[in-house]
Amino acid sequence: MQKVLIVTYYWPPGSGAGVQRWLKFSRYLPQFGWEPIILTIDPDYAAYPAIDNSMTNEVPENLIVHRTKARDYFRFYKKDKSKIPSSGFASDEEKGYKSLITRFIRGNFFIPDPRRGWNRYAFKKACEIIESQKISHLITTSPPHSTQLIGLKLKRKYPAIKWIADLRDPWTDIYYYKEFYPTWLSYAIDSSFEKSILQSADRIITVGKSLKELFCSKIPGLESKFEVITNGFDEEDFEGLVSSKPGIFTISYIGTLSGSYPLKGFLNALKEFGGNGRNFRLKFVGTVSLKQKETILTSSAGSKTEFVKYASHSAAIRYMLDSSALLLIIPDHRSSRSIITGKLFEYIASGRPIICIGPAGGDAAEIIANHAAGKTFHYSEEGPINDYLNYIASNPEQKPVNVSELSRKILTGRLAGVLNL
Repeated sequence: MQKVLIVTYYWPPGSGAGVQRWLKFSRYLPQFGWEPIILTIDPDYAAYPAIDNSMTNEVPENLIVHRTKARDYFRFYKKDKSKIPSSGFASDEEKGYKSLITRFIRGNFFIPDPRRGWNRYAFKKACEIIESQKISHLITTSPPHSTQLIGLKLKRKYPAIKWIADLRDPWTDIYYYKEFYPTWLSYAIDSSFEKSILQSADRIITVGKSLKELFCSKIPGLESKFEVITNGFDEEDFEGLVSSKPGIFTISYIGTLSGSYPLKGFLNALKEFGGNGRNFRLKFVGTVSLKQKETILTSSAGSKTEFVKYASHSAAIRYMLDSSALLLIIPDHRSSRSIITGKLFEYIASGRPIICIGPAGGDAAEIIANHAAGKTFHYSEEGPINDYLNYIASNPEQKPVNVSELSRKILTGRLAGVLNL
């Protein structure tokens, strides 16, 4: 069995789509002739936006996991590591000069991101693993994009190694990039890093078609390097779970909801929906910014809304199954077409109709349409949103199609195909 070294910052007990993506790939790769070896950060030195200790139970017993310490640059931002912001500062509630200064420092002194404090330690350990285990294949996954610089340095030291860069999000085009107030010089440096990765990696994986097109536009002629392998769902996560029909029509949103997620159009549609005599409940499971919470509570849905601050991965799936419909919101930004949230695939697997608020021509909209899993509406399409709410309230039994194509095991087979080339 061939060995592949996977370098990933996010790993249990960290939480999120990046953790699940490579945990699931690592779980199924041996079935396709590949033995994964994981290199990640020691949790005591990590800066995780969220923690889910239950995910550690899913790490295969025979999987080799190496952990290293790191230099904690986030200590300059917050002493309380439980309040470390996500890569986009999506849940950062602080305002004023302190926030402006910390964002400026983040965008101009920690390029491409503060988690690069792990790189020196990870590179040293990776060299030991490559040489002792005779590793021929390397995968680096980001964000944080600083992890890709580890791959770049390893490729330069070991030119014979086959390096696959997994890019789950845009780099300099991410929707919150300007929130860090980068100077032209900082942007030039970051853009140079981005292009070096695209040029030097042997193969590149992205999670969506538009993201592939975005990266290909940076350097013409690289299309043959790219492979689109989306996120997915693990059938085992749904085993033994029986969905229950809620007594009240319940719309659930799972995940982080920051100020960059337009909500007004949906709330206005919901007001009209309730005005037609429909009884409903709105539920948010995850981190909701103070601004968004205020918007929700002051709307007509305020008295019918429940907020659940935290849920483990397994609990989040339970919330999906116990809903009447699931809400998905894509940030309104020029890169919104390429945004595919990790929860989308579990939304589809749950069998609940999806109300997607975002670009009609986006990748998420295409996936939803291809699997007959719901409908996508522009941010201001209040009338059509209300019509769809009435439709699914009257027709609760809806079944998506070709769901098995999105299973983690099937997708791991495609990853193995990239490794085998």
